[in-house]
Amino acid sequence: MKNKIITLSLFSMLLFTGYQANSQTAKSTKTAAKSLTSKYDAEIDKLIAQMTLEEKIGMLHGNSMFSTGGVKRLGIPELKMADGPLGVREEINRDNWGAAGWTNDFATYYPASGALAATWNTTMAYTFGNSVGQEMRARDKDMLLSPAINIVRTPLGGRTYEYSTEDPFLNKKMAVPLIVGLQDNDVMACVKHFAANNQETNRDFVDVQIDERTLREIYLPAFEAAVKEANAYSIMGAYNKFRGDYLCENDYMLNTILRDEWGFKGVVVSDWAAVHSTVKTLKNGLDIEMGTPKAFNEFFLADKLIAAAKAGEISEAEIDKHVKRILNVLFQVKAMGTEQKNRVKGSIATEAHYQDAYKIASEAVVLLKNDKNVLPLKLDGIKSIAVIGNNATKKNALGGFGAGVKTKREITPLEGLKNRLPASIKINYAEGYLERYDKRNAGNLGNITANGPVTIDQLDPAKLQEAIEAAKKSDMAIVFAGSNRDYETEASDRRNLKLPFAQEELIDKVRAVNPNTIVVIIAGAPFDLVDLNQKSPTLVWSWFNGSEGGNALADVLLGKINPSGKLPWTMPKKIEDSPAHATNSFPGDKTVTYAEGILVGYRWFDTKKIEPLYPFGFGLSYTTFAFDNAKTDKKSYADNETIAVSITVKNTGTVDGQEVVQLYSSKLDSKISRAAQELKGFQKVLVKAGKSETVTIQVPVKELAYYNVETKKWTVEPGNYTLKLGSSSRDIKKEVVVTIK
Repeated sequence: MKNKIITLSLFSMLLFTGYQANSQTAKSTKTAAKSLTSKYDAEIDKLIAQMTLEEKIGMLHGNSMFSTGGVKRLGIPELKMADGPLGVREEINRDNWGAAGWTNDFATYYPASGALAATWNTTMAYTFGNSVGQEMRARDKDMLLSPAINIVRTPLGGRTYEYSTEDPFLNKKMAVPLIVGLQDNDVMACVKHFAANNQETNRDFVDVQIDERTLREIYLPAFEAAVKEANAYSIMGAYNKFRGDYLCENDYMLNTILRDEWGFKGVVVSDWAAVHSTVKTLKNGLDIEMGTPKAFNEFFLADKLIAAAKAGEISEAEIDKHVKRILNVLFQVKAMGTEQKNRVKGSIATEAHYQDAYKIASEAVVLLKNDKNVLPLKLDGIKSIAVIGNNATKKNALGGFGAGVKTKREITPLEGLKNRLPASIKINYAEGYLERYDKRNAGNLGNITANGPVTIDQLDPAKLQEAIEAAKKSDMAIVFAGSNRDYETEASDRRNLKLPFAQEELIDKVRAVNPNTIVVIIAGAPFDLVDLNQKSPTLVWSWFNGSEGGNALADVLLGKINPSGKLPWTMPKKIEDSPAHATNSFPGDKTVTYAEGILVGYRWFDTKKIEPLYPFGFGLSYTTFAFDNAKTDKKSYADNETIAVSITVKNTGTVDGQEVVQLYSSKLDSKISRAAQELKGFQKVLVKAGKSETVTIQVPVKELAYYNVETKKWTVEPGNYTLKLGSSSRDIKKEVVVTIK
């Protein structure tokens, strides 16, 4: 374990020096993995030679809800998986979704991916992966079914909270260190959902049509980086179709791109019950079929595959190829072989892990509005605070249709305030609104027109009166509004952007009796906050923010933590402004065509000159920053060089704070269609009050390339590029022009 600790701390230090160091470390990880591959080839071949056809095929499909078959007589273990977007899922029964009832499977609840992306901090991404990896090993798991790195195409997406961002660059830069951190603990990352899985509506069968340039520039970069830079051991095939073929039997995606172009050596696992054929699925690149409860021998890659092999419809050599891939990754994470004794043992639900969750949560909170500098709270003369809203006490570790975490610690906002406020201040709590759904119109999962949770948007008179009385008798009020994981959920997209449960009416009525009211939104995806933004002088955005979320939020409100979160997606004024909706190309029916092309998220808003409510990358601080002296190390570059862009960031306020310097590239005279600007670099920096720091962002010229459909190659167009530096996509402070030869 001593060597392991040195490796992890070294990697953490490297992350602080910038993302390039991370890439280099990932490359060394990949080199080590390649040597492992060759090291075990002979042993793997020897094992396969001793296996029966039935034993081989037993490894290609689930033999429980979260494991595949092993071969005990040969020392081949089951491959044990766990769900994990928010931390390691509780143990479930082997043959159904019911909880196994263990008493030792409590885990740390980590902030959702949207929150992690809002930190804009690659160090936090590594921390997340490393911490979860240790918990996986403590539960004796081999593969984490995470991270989910699909692009946020629509604000209404049921999994927006889990998918993190609308931008491919931010996506890949956060995904790579997370995967490396996880796999440093002898655990496989299963990166999902490959690919173009950007809606829950009709996800089981919708045929996604994307032009090739858009596919390459928007929807694949994070997956490519996961393979090439992070050396991800596993990829999960998605439910939907892509250009006519289901993605778990899609030769173009699984063989041509993933294996032939990117050199992926790991295993491809199906999403649960996403397989539709036997021979085609195996030949077109899937390795493991997982599914929902039915007899495991009835899977497509079970008895049906045995029959196909015996009938000569598929060769045993083809089956061997897939078995070899599975054995290879089992050796790589030390689940078998002589190195098994050196495998990471891990730890779970420790104070250190709760503090990891706290660090991420505290950097994720986004300050949207702070007129008159109401925040941080000034407690002089404050004797009572009204805390109002169901979200003040709502817990989100469990809930919804997706995977949650069984945890012993989830600090709610109310608990966080109780933990942090002086004992002399009285908290008057009122639930305010009830979380209620219309069960009669619940509809079917996966069908937005019939589903998407239908809320009852009426205030309960008694609850409303309690809230008004609490606000009246308090010196100030904090309303906790927004969403939860029962409303934002896998398997259904939302119907609209409206805040549910009549929360806006509640806030209006509270504000009417106590003008000193702060609004905190807890949610994972954009909502219509236009009215709230106009009427509320103070708006804070938090997330499904983990075991320590309430403490982190209280520390931000009280000023112990200076907020540094930035939005990882655009918040529109109305849904019709978002590209998938402006082009009437969501959700489609049997087919959905991504009509907006490369203009996803802020690319659309900036190119079409549409004003968002809050732009991509936006987030305020309790201090102010000035950008100055932007320059590059040279004026012109060849396409194999790296541009070093430096800028001075001065903290012009009175408290220490972190700022995210964001770098966008623009080429207005391009001969091809381009977005007005694209994120190409970012760095988070801590600047002491009154001090300055110089930030240098490395931009490889190849990052400026577009995908040339005719040549099927990434091409850097020569000419002048404007590099814009700012604190959001709509707050550009400085510009420099470089020439690419």
